[in-house]
Amino acid sequence: MSEAAAHEERRSRLQAEGALVALTVMWGTTFVVVKDALAHADPFSFLAMRFGVGASVLSVLTGRQLLAPSNLRRGAVLGVFLFLGFALQTVGLTDTTPSRSAFITGMYVLLVPLVMLALFRRVPRASSLLGVVLSAVGLYYLTGAEVGSEGLSRGDLLTFGCSVAYAFHISFTDRYAPKEGVNALVAVQLWVVALLSVACLPLVEVRVAWTPAFIGAVLFCGVFASALALGVQTWGQARSSAVRVAIIYSLEPVFAGVFSVAIGYEKLGVREWVGGLLIILSVLVSELGSVLWDRWRTREAAQG
Repeated sequence: MSEAAAHEERRSRLQAEGALVALTVMWGTTFVVVKDALAHADPFSFLAMRFGVGASVLSVLTGRQLLAPSNLRRGAVLGVFLFLGFALQTVGLTDTTPSRSAFITGMYVLLVPLVMLALFRRVPRASSLLGVVLSAVGLYYLTGAEVGSEGLSRGDLLTFGCSVAYAFHISFTDRYAPKEGVNALVAVQLWVVALLSVACLPLVEVRVAWTPAFIGAVLFCGVFASALALGVQTWGQARSSAVRVAIIYSLEPVFAGVFSVAIGYEKLGVREWVGGLLIILSVLVSELGSVLWDRWRTREAAQG
């Protein structure tokens, strides 16, 4: 690869990863929106409406591309993993603490390299692996999670299943994400999540309070936190790697904590700030290591 081509590839990757960082900012700020919405509806009704709205918007934009066999097949696989992540985390929260849920969910940052190695024989760079470790330690401090003498609860195990589902979703998105035309693939995913959420309604006590705040939350999360967010995720992953994306996503609880503090929901102590700084450091280590590696590889190729 020429130096110019390598530079263009690096620029494209940095643009994609910058968009993914912006995405984690939005996800972090929607945490409070989702929390308030669930006070007005059961989780599966909210998920069905949220993802149904997002799917409808993208279906209008994509038209017949939605029914392409490759989009239906790949979108169905990704949609099942996405639904399992949301459902297992929601159910798990009934039998564990929010801090433990946040920490265990974030363990996908450790699982993604294992999934990529086992399924696709992709070996992460050393800088990315160091970033993974720093991110995991940062999550531990940021969430304040403690296992304690009682061990793992049923909720913890369900939440770990959520983490596994997200790891597979990130890994298969890395495999399936096209360079162009991502909306159809994302639309299929959203329809799968919406339909599976509807299928789960007989298992819960259905409740919906049609307040302006709830309707606004459904529209905002459906259009922006679902349709737009998954579109950006899929587009970005086509230009980066699954492991680096997982590290970037670990920024979400950092932004959620900062936003929560800004609006007066909670206060962060020294431990939480240290955890947040470690997660930010993990992203920087992964990024700088990749840049240095690319420069060395380009120089070696030029000399050879």
